Amino acid sequence: MDAYNSITFVAKFIYIEIMNKPLILITNDDGISAPGIRFLIRIMRDIADVVVVAPEGPQSAMSHAITIKVPLHYKVIEQSDSYKEYSLNGTPVDCVKFALHQLMERKPDLVVSGINHGSNASINIIYSGTMAAATEAAMGGITGIGFSILDYANDANFEYAEKYIRKIVNQVLEKGFFDNTALNVNFPKYEGKEYKGLKVCKQAKAYWKEDFDERFDPRDGKPYYWLKGTFNVLEEDKQTDEWALKNNYVSLVPIQFDFTAYQRINELKHWEELC
Repeated sequence: MDAYNSITFVAKFIYIEIMNKPLILITNDDGISAPGIRFLIRIMRDIADVVVVAPEGPQSAMSHAITIKVPLHYKVIEQSDSYKEYSLNGTPVDCVKFALHQLMERKPDLVVSGINHGSNASINIIYSGTMAAATEAAMGGITGIGFSILDYANDANFEYAEKYIRKIVNQVLEKGFFDNTALNVNFPKYEGKEYKGLKVCKQAKAYWKEDFDERFDPRDGKPYYWLKGTFNVLEEDKQTDEWALKNNYVSLVPIQFDFTAYQRINELKHWEELC
């Protein structure tokens, strides 16, 4: 083989290797500097090329909100062939949309969101910016995984979550996943005992009993309010995420974004005759 052909062969080999390497988009709702996303970035960089697009500051409980009243701006934090990191002055869903349609040169193989500081199990998923980002990915035909831990502390212990994150991510990359589906993965707070294992679950029935804490501004005496509440689980079913987490298992719930209550369609069909 002459020199020209040798160079051509090597170039083709390198190109194939690059194109075959997975590409993962990472975001969160706690902000670009949160310990959870920094931990997740380290793991994902061992597995794939990585693009990070995350909110410049905390965006918790934003659900599927998007920014339409002010312009979006991004900042370049780091760029290399295998790793790019940006912050955006938007919501988690803004970050996914902006990454897919403005910043990324090719469609990612996977979108991961988190690690969120606090539970996104049960009804909490409705309010979660972390899970909205994963759902937005699924809406675009990309598997999305949201990772959360039941620990709000800035120094939360993620160490025992790592092996589960690696196995779940590698499984999705190797085997693929169902269209229009995302994964909601929650880790118990580490209490000195290793997790018992992984449980594939359903979302528990639960609700927040909410109240407002009334306080008074010392400057003008006017009242202001902070939302507060207590979390109430309505079932003790062993198939639910809340049961799994309570018993020191990692919970995994497959979720979809179709809100249709199919079981009610036939019950409501006769309404067509009323109008």
